[in-house]
Amino acid sequence: MSSHPTGRRRHLPNSPFNAAREAAAIPPQPIPVGERVSHERYGLGRVVAVEDDRAVIVDFGGGEVRRVALDSAKLERL
Repeated sequence: MSSHPTGRRRHLPNSPFNAAREAAAIPPQPIPVGERVSHERYGLGRVVAVEDDRAVIVDFGGGEVRRVALDSAKLERL
């Protein structure tokens, strides 16, 4: 006899955790080339390329170019 219930997990419609689940389902907005962005760790930068609408290549100055996912919480569009 199993102590684990079988079947699919059910979620309550008024659960406070639904907001996070719904936010994760929304695809991130693309950032156009040339747009200024801010990153929590790397600072201010400018988008120089877009990769498959999932990531951007950002030039943070001083020769520091980084690939950052669009759904990263650390990336903010200015």
